[in-house]
Amino acid sequence: MPMIKHLNLQNLLLRHVAIPSDHGSWVFLFSPLLIGIFAGSSWNLATIFLVITALAAFLIRQPVVIAVKIYSGRRNRRELPAAWFWTAVYSIIGAVGVAGLVFQGFGFLLILALPGIPVFTWHLYLVSKRAERRNIGVEIVGSGVLALAAPAGYWIGIGEIALMGWLLLILTWLQSAASIVYAYLRLQQRELVKIPPIRTRIQMALRALIYSTFNLILVIGLGLINLVSPFLFLPYLLQWGETIWGSINPAVGKRPTAIGFRQLFISTLFTLLFILTW
Repeated sequence: MPMIKHLNLQNLLLRHVAIPSDHGSWVFLFSPLLIGIFAGSSWNLATIFLVITALAAFLIRQPVVIAVKIYSGRRNRRELPAAWFWTAVYSIIGAVGVAGLVFQGFGFLLILALPGIPVFTWHLYLVSKRAERRNIGVEIVGSGVLALAAPAGYWIGIGEIALMGWLLLILTWLQSAASIVYAYLRLQQRELVKIPPIRTRIQMALRALIYSTFNLILVIGLGLINLVSPFLFLPYLLQWGETIWGSINPAVGKRPTAIGFRQLFISTLFTLLFILTW
């Protein structure tokens, strides 16, 4: 009865329940999705259904996580109707998208959803244990699930499963992983009292530098053997250059929003460069 008493339109349309609060995560969905669609070089009705399905799958995480937090005693139970409402809304939208893909003859794309199920379950378990925050491993694995949008978009474009789609998955996932590691570096730097010696700065940035350098060398190598465009190294060069700059110029005292906006700008440029050089 208490839940019914508070059940009204205002309680259902809670923005923080409907929309993910971690705004930076949007780029980890749209970057692989756009890269895959443009790499496939063909847009049709199935492409629209893919976007609908991917967006619904991405958005449903927020209300489900809110519900788990409520049942774990971390949030007010008054938000529960909104959590279930938006879970239902996104489930219906996702079901429409999936049905459209199947009707268009792309039911085989459903295999890409399989890795997401255990990863999402793992994430919800961590949420229930209050262990999900600042967990870089979870974020990297999660970005890999979102990167599955790249082969999906590519396969729709060419009309079949092809090995190049898996390569797109690897390339976009590696970029996302490097971006996440770099973001954690910048957030760590902002807690510094003053700019440390150059040796200390490099030591702090070592993991981020390894990730971005590995990605750049890998793509250059793939270009040399003509597996990808010889110019595809350019977006990875951009990310590598940003990591070098950020390693030398720590974000001491910077606001998280400022760091986030710069990350979003670099990731957007990366996506555009990848599409242009693919």
